[in-house]
Amino acid sequence: MKTGRQRSRDSRSIGQQQRQFQREEFRSALRALLMTPLMSPMHEDFIAVRRQANALQEWFTRETGWPLQIGREGARLYKRPADLNNSTRGLPDYDRRKYVLLCLACAVLERADPQVTLRILGERLLDFAAEPGLTSLGFTFTLGSHHERRELVAVCRTLLSLGVLQRVAGDEDAFVQGGGDQADALYDVHRPALAGMLAAVRGPSTWPAEEVPDTLDLRLHTLLDEHVADSDEGQRTALRHRIARRLLDDPAVYLEDLNPEARSYFINQRGAMAARLCDATGLVAEQRAEGLALVDEAGTLTDIAMPAEGTDAHVTLLAAEYLATDYRQQTDTAGRREPFVKREHDIVDLLRDAKSRYGRYWRKSAREPGAERELAKLAIGRLEKLQLIVRSADSILPLPALARFALGEAEIRQEAPDMPIPASDSLFSR
Repeated sequence: MKTGRQRSRDSRSIGQQQRQFQREEFRSALRALLMTPLMSPMHEDFIAVRRQANALQEWFTRETGWPLQIGREGARLYKRPADLNNSTRGLPDYDRRKYVLLCLACAVLERADPQVTLRILGERLLDFAAEPGLTSLGFTFTLGSHHERRELVAVCRTLLSLGVLQRVAGDEDAFVQGGGDQADALYDVHRPALAGMLAAVRGPSTWPAEEVPDTLDLRLHTLLDEHVADSDEGQRTALRHRIARRLLDDPAVYLEDLNPEARSYFINQRGAMAARLCDATGLVAEQRAEGLALVDEAGTLTDIAMPAEGTDAHVTLLAAEYLATDYRQQTDTAGRREPFVKREHDIVDLLRDAKSRYGRYWRKSAREPGAERELAKLAIGRLEKLQLIVRSADSILPLPALARFALGEAEIRQEAPDMPIPASDSLFSR
């Protein structure tokens, strides 16, 4: 029979385990929302998000100012970017035309029945695409070509991935090929997710005709302008939120990118801010003279991992190491860095030489004559999205964070005869 002291120790142990579980579940839910801000009830972390709803809403309100709505039909974290000038953001392989189609598809679904077919969605979208406001800007969409049907299917698959649509039956590929009336797909429309698609502070339709901003830049800022209290505390809170958003949403925050007011605040507060954000998210702070990055050592809290497996990741790492080596060599005896610029053709030459050494481990298409040009564009694009370089036309300027990457000698391990070995992150060290 346990004594009172033993029961007390057991009670404390259970309490500690419960607090540890709550802490781990909160962190897991927070990370899941950062990666999936529009979350359906089918998401593996949704139950944890609902259990931690109050704590999550309080944390996001305090640290970032991002509104968070959680209900039985899903969760929506309204992540509003701190840097509207970052052109590398957005959905993969989306250009302005495809974004127009996405918005038109959402407008059709807003007026649609609870179920809709791909063919009906396309036909109703044609009516919106024919409006004078779009045609006057040169936008046309007819569904008459294989390419246009593929664009519509790409938009539908985006909506499927976001949980706005759920496929009931059918096949999109057959629709692309134009295989008659039977080539169709049927979807359920999830209206709560559809309503959460737009993360703006105000809707574009709320502008009176005479007040519509003239340029895209003005429109973006007007859509996302948030009320800031006209007091010193209100200004400091807004500044802290903007910096926290960048730390959570961007690969790195450089001092030179901040205005004087933000730079002064950041220099004084970055240690405390990093500690709070890292404690909640499990990220690791890397503070340098040039700025600060919150690094995810698990590699799961990022859209683009580096290093990673596959040909694309391998050529990106080769390009990063090449640029980083030259960047480090530009330091003079006083510790200053001499400005230097590389060109896209330098990366092309690098990968052409690397093909003879690593090509047999790359995918077949990457070994074709001339493939190094496409690989170079891909590697440069990935490095730009990771904010490791700045690209201007054909010029490439390495940024300080690139210096943390170094390529070691590859350790080739033949696991089976006549089978290529993919490049993996275990073959290279940073």
